[in-house]
Amino acid sequence: MHQESTQPAPAPLPPAPSTPQRLPPGAEHPSLLAAMFRPGTPMLWVPSSYFAMALTYMMLTSVTSIMFKNLGMDNGEAAAYASYLILAYTIKPLFAPFVEMYRTKKFFVLCTQIIVGVGFAGVALAMSLPDYMVVMVFLFGLLSLVGATQDIASDGVYVTSLDSRAQSLFCGIQSLSWNIGPIVASGGMVYLSGWLHTHYFGHAAGEFGPQWIESWRVIFFIVAAIIIVSAIWHARVMPDGARAANAPRSVGEAGYILWDSFVTFFQKRDVWLMVGFAFLFRLSIGLLEKIGPFFMVDPVAKGGLGLSNEMLGLVYGTYGLIAVLVGSLLGGIFVSRRGLPATLFILCCAVNIPNVTFLLMSMYQPESLWVISAGVAIEKFFYGFGSVGFMIYLMQQLAPGKYSTTHYAFGTGLMGLCMMVTGVVSGHLQQALGYVHYFWLVMAATIPSFLVTWFAPFHHKD
Repeated sequence: MHQESTQPAPAPLPPAPSTPQRLPPGAEHPSLLAAMFRPGTPMLWVPSSYFAMALTYMMLTSVTSIMFKNLGMDNGEAAAYASYLILAYTIKPLFAPFVEMYRTKKFFVLCTQIIVGVGFAGVALAMSLPDYMVVMVFLFGLLSLVGATQDIASDGVYVTSLDSRAQSLFCGIQSLSWNIGPIVASGGMVYLSGWLHTHYFGHAAGEFGPQWIESWRVIFFIVAAIIIVSAIWHARVMPDGARAANAPRSVGEAGYILWDSFVTFFQKRDVWLMVGFAFLFRLSIGLLEKIGPFFMVDPVAKGGLGLSNEMLGLVYGTYGLIAVLVGSLLGGIFVSRRGLPATLFILCCAVNIPNVTFLLMSMYQPESLWVISAGVAIEKFFYGFGSVGFMIYLMQQLAPGKYSTTHYAFGTGLMGLCMMVTGVVSGHLQQALGYVHYFWLVMAATIPSFLVTWFAPFHHKD
């Protein structure tokens, strides 16, 4: 499962049918605290596997855009190249059935993590080549496919190794662990790149170009080491994962299941309204995702705020992501108390209206770090608060049926497609319009989100 760079951790996938473990008469289900410390506890591998998934995804689809910008790409190219890397994560439901057919899910987790680790080390080494940018983009494309496969296999271990009770028990640990990944990647690694660039290698912070290679090489070596250590650890502690009851036994059967899941998906009542909701709910966020960090680091003379990578990592990648986590928690409580039908439009307003903070910052270009941090935190808090409704809607209204897990993945895939398309065009639009007019465009892009939310159908009990 995945998410774009600022999204909260994904809601747990609708669980695959499993046979719950029966307890002896009079026995009680263990509490989370008891389950965390029992022998063979999932705490040994759930946090590390979801952290590795998130770190891989964020480095590929979010941090790369900052790196491309640092290395001298213009906003259009930097946003487009990073956004293309979302494609593999968007289409992963198409090759997920084939992962079920061979070896164990643990085998795929270990293989993908080793490949990702070696691949990131290869990216660091490639920076010494004359045409390093071409080689890097090629490697990133391959690693996005491998990273998407890591997601499929890790989710598979979680769903098939734990019964429904344990899945529910550890879903909070799962989500928290995933959310640490963006903080480490977009916060810690971006901050460290800026610190190395200015304090260790002695370069000027506000100048972009090849001089950034030295610090980013160190970053990718560090991330490579983290992922490879994760693979070594998982080789010791991760269970193999059971074979799903409906796993395909041949390529033909896998193809049939995939086709049947498409057919039944488009047979759902009001499916096109739900497709429109899945694709357009985060339209304005897609336009903001890549350009927000660029706006932070671009010089004041170009309409930006002139922050260094260190401050970007602190404000956008740390304060902002913590605000997302808090907002997600409170949004979940809000929905659980009032129900989704009564709150969905309010949640849509929470996602879209606070984007105005970026418009205001582009108009006044504040110098105060407190003001900038407050603007980012407000937007991210309400984004986290409102995005909970999107995930719950997919689970409650779009996913139910014969292939609930696959249909849920189709919904998140449509969201990923929106983020990719808007990310590809966002940099070019910003260059053509300038920051102030571009952020006006972002506000205008909230209108389709309001419309699809207002008309979103509810056919299943809340």
